[in-house]
Amino acid sequence: EVQLQASGGGLVQAGGSLRLSCATSGFTFDDYAIGWFRQAPGKEREGVSCISGTDGSTAYADSVKGRFTISSDNAKNTVYLQMNSLKPEDTAVYYCAATPRSLIASSWATGSNMDYWGKGTQVTVSS
Repeated sequence: EVQLQASGGGLVQAGGSLRLSCATSGFTFDDYAIGWFRQAPGKEREGVSCISGTDGSTAYADSVKGRFTISSDNAKNTVYLQMNSLKPEDTAVYYCAATPRSLIASSWATGSNMDYWGKGTQVTVSS
């Protein structure tokens, strides 16, 4: 059974940092792409970042480029999202998701190609 569990959210002041973790199980990590998505109240879900377990390539939303970094520890089957210089507009529930289509699709940010989703973790950035 494929499982994903996001953790590491919390309350932080603007300009601060958080590191989210996505612990995965039930699949061969190297054969999947893992993405981070977020949804703020009243807004649509948006893709934040994605990483390919096959070749390590990454993708980012324009809104987080230069501030967020996605990485993976294949030995631990865990993906991380290091979030620096946080802004109030980063406030959202963050989810991780996975797809066996291991290379990052051009449409990754829609989340439509993700097959498995974990429960989210709340990130709140105060001004």
